[in-house]
Amino acid sequence: MTDASDIRQGDWVDRLLPDGWRPYARLARLDRPIGTWLLYLPCLWGLALGWQANRLPVAEMLWLVALFGVGALVMRGAGCTVNDLFDRDLDRRVARTATRPIASGAITPRQALLFLAAQLVVGLAILLQLNRFSWAVGVAVLVLVFVYPLAKRVTDWPQAVLGLTFNWGALLGYAAVTGTLEPPAMIAYAAGFFWTLGYDTIYAHQDKEDDAIVGVRSSALALGERTKPALVAFYAVTVALLGVAAWTAGLGPLSYAGLVAVAGHFAWQIRTVDIDDPQRCLAVFKANRDAGLIVALAFVLHW
Repeated sequence: MTDASDIRQGDWVDRLLPDGWRPYARLARLDRPIGTWLLYLPCLWGLALGWQANRLPVAEMLWLVALFGVGALVMRGAGCTVNDLFDRDLDRRVARTATRPIASGAITPRQALLFLAAQLVVGLAILLQLNRFSWAVGVAVLVLVFVYPLAKRVTDWPQAVLGLTFNWGALLGYAAVTGTLEPPAMIAYAAGFFWTLGYDTIYAHQDKEDDAIVGVRSSALALGERTKPALVAFYAVTVALLGVAAWTAGLGPLSYAGLVAVAGHFAWQIRTVDIDDPQRCLAVFKANRDAGLIVALAFVLHW
């Protein structure tokens, strides 16, 4: 492991897990929970909006919140496994990713495929706990999960494919509560798409020099010095669409107050991010967990 690696030495994975488990924990990114949060938060948006339309008992809602939490953890791991299988040759050529388990040889492609199958089985078991309409919604996203790793090879906007993938939980969460899909969920999904364009463009600026060398494409490279104006546009559309989702769901003033707080958070991100400082980009990227939690709270409030 090098200082440039995105894998930390001596963290809880090294301290607590047996040697044989550690590469799989790294492959599933259990040591870096921000990705799980960013997959889970749109699920909470959908669950909250669905609850506004169909007031299930609190115990049932808490069960769904827990199910989606485990599902986000497992499916984020599955997505990372797919991504690292496709990218193993590229990862070996980038300092930040060269020590990832498949790229470094700690896990073979065959072992990774078996691990992927196990994760998908767990994900399926969780999906089957939901209503039948949710089954179709949940299975449909698998197309995007397998397409995303290829996007960076063919488009300057792989972040758009990630946005379509990572925010699917807004649809699935709503479907799990209501058994249908209605405008609040679809508008929240669209808001999440633009949110992801923003935060993942910030994330991509960490790797722009290596990406340019190895031929990987990204919105960070496409936008360059125009990134901050683009972030203003992405986040402004995000807040506007969140407001429309709240309005179509019939939410009240406290919800809009929460969205004002989110807008302030986004303004802070744009003001403080330095696209030429990888450490700062990572810190601002991680701050989107808090932004997503504020949105979830705004959608729960209805007064």
